Amino acid sequence: MQPSASAIPDFYYALFAFYEPALTIFGFIGAVHDPATTHNTQAPWPADNPPPTSLPKASIVTVIQLAHVCALMGVVNFFVLTAIRKHLSTQLPIQEKIVFALMTPLLIGDCMHLFVTLWALGDQRWDVSQWSPMLWTTIVLGFSLMIPRIMWHLGIWRYVDTRDRQPDVTTNEKE
Repeated sequence: MQPSASAIPDFYYALFAFYEPALTIFGFIGAVHDPATTHNTQAPWPADNPPPTSLPKASIVTVIQLAHVCALMGVVNFFVLTAIRKHLSTQLPIQEKIVFALMTPLLIGDCMHLFVTLWALGDQRWDVSQWSPMLWTTIVLGFSLMIPRIMWHLGIWRYVDTRDRQPDVTTNEKE
């Protein structure tokens, strides 16, 4: 496959400007609709200590606030990537630098989210048979964003200025 003439070609644009915001917005809607289920399905509960039937107000506020921050990040992706494609379409080196500035902290966040999630599970982290559907969803969807971000950083299917820059062709013909 030929590299694209864009730092954010259609494949990455669809993933990070539509798929990721959709995931985060649906997550936010789910958390607002049912914060207790959102809270209680994040990790497996011990058989002798079931989840609470009702959450304290502070837990509800925290769950909704965290979901809001995730949704906000998804919406920011949409607006930043759309502006880059629209206003910098002819300035590929600048386009690449700005997309790099967005993708780098998001990739770090993807890695940290996976690490913190597994760390917080403690001794149960590798007991995958006990993972809740929500935990599986968190891990799988996290990888569905992290792997393409790694691909973007590796220059797969996109314009990379140091690799793809076209030399200026000028003719100095003497007449």
